[in-house]
Amino acid sequence: MDLYLIGYLMCVCLSSSRVLGGYPIWWSLALGQQYSSLGSQPILCGSIPGLVPKQLRFCRNYIEIMPSVAEGVKLGIQECQHQFRGRRWNCTTIKDSLAIFGPVLDKATRESAFVHAIASAGVAFAVTRSCAEGTSTMCGCDSHHKGPPGEGWKWGGCSEDAEFGVLVSREFADARENRPDARSAMNRHNNEAGRTTILDHMHLRCKCHGLSGSCEVKTCWWAQPDFRLLGDYLKDKYDSASEMVVEKHRESRGWVETLRVKYAFFKHPTERDLVYYEGSPNFCEPNSETGSFGTRDRVCNVSSHGIEGCDLLCCGRGHNTRTEMRKEKCHCIFHWCCYVSCQECVRVYDVHTCK
Repeated sequence: MDLYLIGYLMCVCLSSSRVLGGYPIWWSLALGQQYSSLGSQPILCGSIPGLVPKQLRFCRNYIEIMPSVAEGVKLGIQECQHQFRGRRWNCTTIKDSLAIFGPVLDKATRESAFVHAIASAGVAFAVTRSCAEGTSTMCGCDSHHKGPPGEGWKWGGCSEDAEFGVLVSREFADARENRPDARSAMNRHNNEAGRTTILDHMHLRCKCHGLSGSCEVKTCWWAQPDFRLLGDYLKDKYDSASEMVVEKHRESRGWVETLRVKYAFFKHPTERDLVYYEGSPNFCEPNSETGSFGTRDRVCNVSSHGIEGCDLLCCGRGHNTRTEMRKEKCHCIFHWCCYVSCQECVRVYDVHTCK
């Protein structure tokens, strides 16, 4: 899918966000700047730019869940910004642009791998949650994974049908990734890695019943994890992503590109690992060609030796320090019953920013 498409869907769908961009990556979700109107206006699939025929058919057949698809993209972007908040590239989005990350995702880098995975997971997650909440007539609770009850608990509530959410993400997101080139192969792999993360982390969630919360009986249902857990997991996969090389093969349909692990002595990536085959820029200085905004004026952690520390984040340029006075609630007291009263204190903080 194209990131430009994601830009449009996003605009059709989400209110105070900004939108994604770069190489045509799976989500060509066609999101865009008017996303805040999605809840009040019908989606016209034919007006979404960049949809391939398969995506257009999908949109028309599953129009009810398209708002959830767009919400999933938003969820993925927000998680990307959380996970990269202390890094040189912090998942910055560009306002009023369908290419919401600019050219950053044009290359087949680790960053592109993560964005594909987290957004693909976001779509599957949001669709699954929407179905369990009963917002669509075409999906609902999962009734396929209810085996015999366990000791002290029985099945109840609404088990979340993650397999349906994964199917939606796969059918819509991967529809454009059918080219016989290396980038399509990379995108498909990373999309699936993101979706697999959800299925791997499904778990039983239970509610106690009984006098005074004695938990004599528990009802349990199949549930997705918090999306933050998925983001943490995929961020670890970003840090250990497998570098690949492109190989060309002659087949009956012509030349086909595939990916092979670059260093034979490294283990071959599994379907749960992220893959890439181009190096990332250092993101230290602004560069319109790579989409880097640089790190000037970014807040850094003077006491950290990690990437968020002033030495690394500022790329050796040094940092400035200023003091800020902030009003905060303090000396809070709980009054029976039932409110909390607080005083207002002024505290002084040192703020360090990159030169």
